[in-house]
Amino acid sequence: MDVQLFTKLVKEIKVGKQLPDAVYLHKDAFSALPKTLKGFIPAVAKALNIEEDEWNLVKLFKKDFRLSLLHYPDFYQDSYPALKKSINVDLSKLSHRITEYAKSENPPILHRKETMVLTDNTYYEHFTQLTSEGENAGLYENTRLIGFKQSWLNLITRHGYELVDGRLFRSSAVMEATNENSIDRHKTAIVRHDLSAPMKTLAKSGFLEGDYSIFDYGCGRGDDLRELQAHGLDAIGWDPKFQPDNDKVTSDIVNIGFVLNVIEDQDERLEALLGAWELAEQFLIVSVMLANESYISQFTPYKDGVITSRNTFQKYYAQSEIKSYIERHLDEVVVTVAPGIFYIFKDKIAEQHYLQKRYKRHSSWKQLSSPEPTNTRVLQKDKAKLLITQNESLYNDFWQTCLALGRIPANEEFEQAEQIKSLTGAFKKTFALLAELYDTSEFEQAQNKRKEDLLAYFAMSLFEKRKPYTQQPENLKRDIKALFGEYKTALNLAKELLFAISDVELIEPQCIKAHQALPASVLNKGHSLLLHKKFLSELPLLLRIYVNAALQMYGEIDDDIDLVKIHITSGKVTLTGYDDFENKAVPFLRERIKIKMAEQDIDFFDYVNENRRPPLLNKGAYLDESFANYKKQISFDRRLAKLLGYENGNDVLLSRTEYDFKLHKENKHQSGYTLKSN
Repeated sequence: MDVQLFTKLVKEIKVGKQLPDAVYLHKDAFSALPKTLKGFIPAVAKALNIEEDEWNLVKLFKKDFRLSLLHYPDFYQDSYPALKKSINVDLSKLSHRITEYAKSENPPILHRKETMVLTDNTYYEHFTQLTSEGENAGLYENTRLIGFKQSWLNLITRHGYELVDGRLFRSSAVMEATNENSIDRHKTAIVRHDLSAPMKTLAKSGFLEGDYSIFDYGCGRGDDLRELQAHGLDAIGWDPKFQPDNDKVTSDIVNIGFVLNVIEDQDERLEALLGAWELAEQFLIVSVMLANESYISQFTPYKDGVITSRNTFQKYYAQSEIKSYIERHLDEVVVTVAPGIFYIFKDKIAEQHYLQKRYKRHSSWKQLSSPEPTNTRVLQKDKAKLLITQNESLYNDFWQTCLALGRIPANEEFEQAEQIKSLTGAFKKTFALLAELYDTSEFEQAQNKRKEDLLAYFAMSLFEKRKPYTQQPENLKRDIKALFGEYKTALNLAKELLFAISDVELIEPQCIKAHQALPASVLNKGHSLLLHKKFLSELPLLLRIYVNAALQMYGEIDDDIDLVKIHITSGKVTLTGYDDFENKAVPFLRERIKIKMAEQDIDFFDYVNENRRPPLLNKGAYLDESFANYKKQISFDRRLAKLLGYENGNDVLLSRTEYDFKLHKENKHQSGYTLKSN
């Protein structure tokens, strides 16, 4: 083995943790190494009299004729294992250096272990979950801070988390069963992005703008409260350990976040849920930790949960399990907001406002017409029309209100109602006059959109089996009367649409229709329709309900999701998120979520290993001119498709390895929106 062959073989490695200057690989992944290198590494260890059990990882340098044999004895047992011994071998000088870390209080530690084993490794999924937790907690933003044990633990604490059996928990969710003193938390107010996940959903939905009082039931050390109070919000909390002297007070919104997980007594757990519900005046937000059976099985079972190494109890849930638990005990239909996060409304008017907003499309109407007179002689005979022409700004505002509502507004829905009435009389009369002056096709479009939004809302209420509301918001009553005549008619239409989403013979033509009408999409006939989430609101009504029915299990689509796939025949919807979709010419798949409506189940797939993420080719097929770099993307897609020999504009399935190989074969590499020679 010489330096040239060593360098060549290391460059050929497609597995392992790939760094700019080295590759890390566990022994158990050696089967994927080039044959010569596979035999060479153990031969080096044997020549140095290093026993087999004294190393289990290798670091292969890309630019130097060097390798390091590393011993992480707790690689499979510890989430972030510490380095015990390092043997650095300089193959060019035929020398080596041994560094011991066994007695070090601050040894180097490992992260992203899933990158160092193969995908068929028994622990691969578990390692992937660990990395995903760290990324979601914001711990990998500065990689210089994570390489050593103490700095890693300090970083975890500063971000408001604690390690329990190698898993990250927000400190406020950890109820310690021992008498050990707790580590003091970082005292400065945490930044906005460090709000807990349930609080982030409140912010996204507009509930943290100062209009609502908030009570945090089981607030822990008060991480969220400090941030909310710093923004001037009316937010207080109680916790049985950290803030037991605080009063439990009724509030508009009550949050019981990651509390039900840690209560081992089922009666006490239910008491906490019911206690929090009792305090909520508008709605309760419940959040819990989720985990699959393979992860839970590694712990000691206790009651309906497990015992952790710190002698604490944890009850992990599946999404459907916790949803059923809440609905059964509160006798309320819950709103699924995100995985493990749910809203339960006590104020049914507030619930209807929230759900209507969730299914309502937002449009900015452009003024396409004006009431300028074309026949002065006629208008002079009609004083009312002349008044409209003379007060153009006022009547434009009124017309825009009609477009926004999809109907004639009530008096209280237009601030300048008295002025309108003094000039041209009642709103109905005024609208009739405007209809002769304005292009009414705009209003017809607005009316149809509002009608479809309401049908989507009613269909989802039926799908979620919500009890009929005894009271409705006034604006909803007006909508129903104007657009449907009566409530029963609206419900019957919604019911028909809901039954139709299970009819494959109806779904496929709707997908074809959508593909023809949408600004951008990819249709795989007989299989699926793919589109960017931006265009979901432009789908035909039946497909909107189809997608919303799937999202009822998952929650709202967040910023991490980019594309949506509607499966035509299987009753599934797949959500996909890519790394920097907006800016990369070829983004790579980061996560995939498959929602199976027939089975009422969700499969989560994370592609944490960046070197194995499939590429999204023909990205331009999912964009229109409203996206930045649209023209560059279209041009790039055309050149790349021609170079690699696939059809431009279609859904192309290619692995990362195949993509890299094809580029390498053509002696090209990608740089931004260009293809350059190697």
